Formats: sequence, C-alpha cells, structure tokens
Amino acid sequence: MTYINLRSDQQAAISGVDETVLRAAVRKCLDEERVGPIRGLGLSDCGPYVGTELHAFQQAIAEYSKAKAHAKRERTRQDALHAGSDLVHAVQQMKSRLETERLEGELFFIEDQIRPPFHLSKRLSVPVAFRWRASPSADWKYGQLTFVYDFSPQPSYTLPLPKRKPSAAQIARDLEASRYREWECLKAQALCSMRRFFRDGGDGDAVPEVFAVRPSPYGGGLNNFSCNFWQAERPAL
Repeated sequence: MTYINLRSDQQAAISGVDETVLRAAVRKCLDEERVGPIRGLGLSDCGPYVGTELHAFQQAIAEYSKAKAHAKRERTRQDALHAGSDLVHAVQQMKSRLETERLEGELFFIEDQIRPPFHLSKRLSVPVAFRWRASPSADWKYGQLTFVYDFSPQPSYTLPLPKRKPSAAQIARDLEASRYREWECLKAQALCSMRRFFRDGGDGDAVPEVFAVRPSPYGGGLNNFSCNFWQAERPAL
C-alpha cells in the first residue's frame, strides 16, 4: 500500500483519461440513462478517490433510470448531474496531483512502501528512505531517516468495561493490535512530514539519521508536529 505516491498503474490510468471524452461520456450516460458510455475509460484504475465517485455516479444513473414519477425523475436526474460533475472533478484533481508528483519527482522522491516488522515492542520505529538533488540536472543523493517513538497506550474511558477480566493472552493480543495501529499512524505522519520538508525547500543534507518523535505533551499520542524533525518542539493543536 502506498501513502503519498501514486502507483505506476494508477499514474498510467489517470494520464489515459481524456477530460473532453469523459465529459461527453457523462452527458451520454444521462441522455441514455445507462452507464455503458463511461465503460472502457479506465476510471476504476485511477485510484480510490475516482473509484468512489465513479460508484456514486453509477448508482445515481441507476436510480434515475428506474424512476417513473415526474418529480422523482427530476430529483434523480439532478442527483446524477451532480454525481457526474463530482466524477469529472475527481479526475481533474488526480491529474493535478499526478502533475505535482511529476514535478516534485525531478527533485526528490520518498519511498512510501514500508512494511511493518513481524513483532512490535514499546519502541516503534519507521525507516524512511529518500533521494534528492538541488536541480533536475544534478546527481541524486540518497538518505534514510528513522523515526523512533516510545508508545504508551492510554486506557479508553469511553468503552464499556468487559463483563469478565480478559485473559493474559487477550491482553497481549490487544496490546499488539494497538501497537500496529500506532505504527501505521506513525508511518503516515513520518511520510507526510518528510514530504512537507522537501516541498518547503528543505536540504536533504540536513536530515538526521534518527529522530525521536515528540508525542503531544497533553496526551493522546501523536499530533501534527510530532514528526517535524526540522522544527523546535511546538505545542499540540
């Protein structure tokens, strides 16, 4: 699973969608009250955002085609119009993201396919590999920053108390599950912080090899600044 980079197959699918053709296909779907005209455009391969809007449009067209009463047909047609507009907008957004990634990729790239370890202890760590260069004509430089975080799960007071005391094995499983959830959160925060650093013009030579992640001083685990290795400690939001 990728977090901040589009997969190569998604990049190809997004590039292959012609917006003019898509708009015409959406209009034809409305006129013919069926989704056939948008099939074959590769929309289902453009990632989850486009996929979600595609499904919503297909559902809206299906509701419109089934409607009989005049009032319901008017309402469902408007719903289908909005869903079609949302689908086109989603493709536009993904094309914009693709172009941003292409331009940024000339200066830096952050590897976001990071597998969790087989076993997690209290000390969580996420190694993030990256490459960067000062200009598109310069040679690539490579580095890695490992984010480390001592995780102490906090008890939840919103959940009802169990009717019976959990076994030691269940407690261990729950602890392991909470560590994996926090590790995934740490990975997402680390990747986004690393991308923000380079987007803001950060120098890869200034990236440390290890960074001790700062949890919120007010409890609740990680916050928006926890993985910002280039900043002095800041208060939690």
